[in-house]
Amino acid sequence: MNKKTLLVAEHIDKRFGITHAVNDVSLTIDAGEIRGLIGENGSGKSTFSQMLCGIYTIGGGTFTLDGKELHIRNQVEANNAGVAIIVQEMGTLSGLTVAENIFLGHEEPFMHYGIKDTRAMNRAAQKLLDEYGFGRIKAGDMIELYNFEDRKLVEIVKATYMKPKILVIDETTTALSQNGRLELYKIMDAIRADGRTVIFISHDLGEVLAHTDTVSVLRDGEYIGTVQSAETTEDDLKRLMVGREIGSAYYRTDYGEPVSDEVVLKVENVSVPGEISQISFDLHRGEILGFGGLSECGMHEVGKAIFGASWDRTGSVTLADGTAINSIPTAISHSIAYASKDRDNESIIVNESIRNNIVLPSIDDLASHGLLSGKKLTRFAEKHAAEMQTKMQNVHQFVSDLSGGNKQKVVLARWIGKGSDILVLDSPTRGIDVKVKQAIYALMSELKKEGKSIIMISEEIPELLGMADRIIVMKDGKINGEFTRDRALSEEDLIAKMV
Repeated sequence: MNKKTLLVAEHIDKRFGITHAVNDVSLTIDAGEIRGLIGENGSGKSTFSQMLCGIYTIGGGTFTLDGKELHIRNQVEANNAGVAIIVQEMGTLSGLTVAENIFLGHEEPFMHYGIKDTRAMNRAAQKLLDEYGFGRIKAGDMIELYNFEDRKLVEIVKATYMKPKILVIDETTTALSQNGRLELYKIMDAIRADGRTVIFISHDLGEVLAHTDTVSVLRDGEYIGTVQSAETTEDDLKRLMVGREIGSAYYRTDYGEPVSDEVVLKVENVSVPGEISQISFDLHRGEILGFGGLSECGMHEVGKAIFGASWDRTGSVTLADGTAINSIPTAISHSIAYASKDRDNESIIVNESIRNNIVLPSIDDLASHGLLSGKKLTRFAEKHAAEMQTKMQNVHQFVSDLSGGNKQKVVLARWIGKGSDILVLDSPTRGIDVKVKQAIYALMSELKKEGKSIIMISEEIPELLGMADRIIVMKDGKINGEFTRDRALSEEDLIAKMV
């Protein structure tokens, strides 16, 4: 059966200053297929797709959709042309309701003589949410009442209800629980069955091969080639992505090594109403303590509670010297770091420079007699950005211009620069390519050897098994199981305590 070509990209090009983000990329995509688009962080895949979707202007070349050349200036025009995107980071706007987010840019059917019919909009949005199986989300609620995952579900509705010819899914699954991912896969399959197309961007190569028909690879902004998913292995994709073999030693290989008895942090009976209840544990010097569980299990709230970021927290978080951690400034000043799952909104300031992001927690340390030297700040940022091998023009570049993986490197650089002794890392490799994952795991192992203590919150079971000395499994806001590092420990052991 002959496939119909839906999208033709010819000589697509984009520069950001001296960075050639997308370099003369040409490819075609058929109707009724799920096309994977992969590459390392900074390979150009998000830039390419965001030009297609009107987020960035096209630097050069043309997109032709269904025989018609696209001239798109923004996302609303892209939607009207039949192209939609679910972005990697937060794609909903605070200050608006769920319904207002769903119909943003398409309010005309609800406007009468210049006045918005809010009830009609809410009814229409709720009908969509119910049809998608997301009925627990209420159309009239303010969007900020919902967590990161639920806001992603709203984005899915927003991006798909108009039945776009092409839907771009950019690292969306990293924000979703297993149930959320299954719902998204169903939507992808339905789009393909309807003769429309999905461009699926993910760093989970197993996921890519399982849920795509073909995979296109970009490297350093250039098109490398397209392969059939059914005829390709993860190792094949890795070679195409980096141009060489990638070692398989992601994770730690040691087992049975004792962890220090020295307790550096004690958490006792910590509760946050509606989130977690009576959480107690000790963190030891040089320990990587993993937290796992299904969506809504409360593990992400544990990280915030430890860092003093939960205003209604009860119970106690204390250091070895008896210092109580009840606020973010106290946590930072006593060598506790926190990297949130919601990177763009809680871990970095996207519309600021790399330098200013890296130096922020260390401002007091870098001041001399109350004064700050710009050169000193720049040198400090350059040193720690280089340690993390951050791909950038220079430290004065805005963080918003970086890929997801390089943003994460900036997050880690700021806390490594601060010299934090306790690091709370929530989803540290979310949206990160295979090579950067290796680098982050190696960094965690090195920090462990230095006697630093890490709390790693992760939705990825292999990551927990591969990196943690001890794993605490949560369910319904409570601790439901605990495991020590063991070669015989399996995914099934953890899952049994999660469900």
